[in-house]
Amino acid sequence: MRTTIYLPDDLAQVVEEYLKEHPETSLSALVQEALAARLRRNPAALLELAGIVEKATRTAREGAEDLYRHER
Repeated sequence: MRTTIYLPDDLAQVVEEYLKEHPETSLSALVQEALAARLRRNPAALLELAGIVEKATRTAREGAEDLYRHER
């Protein structure tokens, strides 16, 4: 399926920066991955896509968020 989507300027800028940092990823692949993670309601995939967690060892119900510490 081929379709056209609208991205607000701020989101388009983030996408462009991401694709520059990840030249092995195409816009099509990025959108497909994001949609698949969202539509399958797979929180671990969404977190991985966001770059927060590579692989969650526990679910939120098990307190997985307690394992994450953001160090600056």
